[in-house]
Amino acid sequence: MLTKGTYFQNSKEAPIVYGEVEIFNPARKRLKGEEEKLGKLCKTVCTGFCGTDYELMRMGEREELDSKFPEGVHRLINGHEGVVYLPDEKRFAIVLIRGGDAYDPTRYMDDETYFEYGCDKADGLMCEENYYHPDMLLEIPKQYINGDKIPLSLAKKLVFSDPYACMIFQLERMEDLGSAQNFRLEMAINKCSEDEARKKAKENIFKRVVIFGLGTTGMFIGDLIRQSYPEAEILFVARSREDNPKIRFAKEKVKAKYVCNNFETEKDCAQAILEALGGKATAFIATSGNSVESRIAFDHGVLGNNGIYNSFSLGPDIKLRTMPFGFKNHLIFGSINFRQDHMERAIKILCESDYDKIVELIDLEELKKNPKEAYENKIYAKNAPLKTMTIWDHSYIDMDK
Repeated sequence: MLTKGTYFQNSKEAPIVYGEVEIFNPARKRLKGEEEKLGKLCKTVCTGFCGTDYELMRMGEREELDSKFPEGVHRLINGHEGVVYLPDEKRFAIVLIRGGDAYDPTRYMDDETYFEYGCDKADGLMCEENYYHPDMLLEIPKQYINGDKIPLSLAKKLVFSDPYACMIFQLERMEDLGSAQNFRLEMAINKCSEDEARKKAKENIFKRVVIFGLGTTGMFIGDLIRQSYPEAEILFVARSREDNPKIRFAKEKVKAKYVCNNFETEKDCAQAILEALGGKATAFIATSGNSVESRIAFDHGVLGNNGIYNSFSLGPDIKLRTMPFGFKNHLIFGSINFRQDHMERAIKILCESDYDKIVELIDLEELKKNPKEAYENKIYAKNAPLKTMTIWDHSYIDMDK
């Protein structure tokens, strides 16, 4: 079947293009032990742009996309954030992005396989219509939708379902690992039982948190930590001026402190972080996509003894000296994606949120004209909004709400 959309390819000059493209409907598994099912044809309502889209475009420029393409083709329709409409069921849905022949595709084992709509081995949402596994089309609470149209404000909020679910997963992993990392230390300090010590260790890993990089993922993990741990000291670090609208929004949303990284040296930046935080970080969350984040944490001593380093950035190398690393008992982990229950929770939270305030629209015609130029000069430019979204079918959106 033919449709129109944007897709990535291996090309130094044209790594992303818009045009007619063939879509397929292979049988897929959501989870190991379940039967393979053909997808349902859905209309794309709106899509958000993620940093992964930009990185995939750069991979295309470097001609490194072969492993990402769906079987039998040499291109990938991108897009993994947005809202779709099922004509045969007359309902809107959020696509659960990751599935496969695995018990938990977010943490698949060596002998298991996975796919990811719009990212890896499966075409995504940046097209007029596409096929998706019927059990991976998640419900949007009906009380937020007026008949056969979705309010624009709600559509804007729901483009965050993927990254917000990912941050729910990050919080879960940090809680699990923080409890395991330090419960014996808490037992020794407090002379308490293991159960009590694990609870204290889980709480104390969020005592002083540095979030290095302030895109939407950084803001969302800060939001979730604040909701779960009201006493946490949270500090954002980014390059934007403190009076930037997105910085003001994030600070107010999370009730966080902020350090603008405009220092001449990394040492000066590290010192400013320590002063603002009131001590060494118990957790350091790296979301900036720049290798400076690990140097600030390890080389310049911002991460305290027994602390956790959450490597959420895609791309940077982490380098450390093994002698202090071993004696300071640091824990480094990297864990991306989420389970279905995370996304279902994210959808409910976002419906009641005000995150539509940070989403701006790009006209689909502008994207069609030159996707690469739109990516470089508008969607991912230095002065870009925190989130950009495009509408693929206005007939499904109530533009006045």
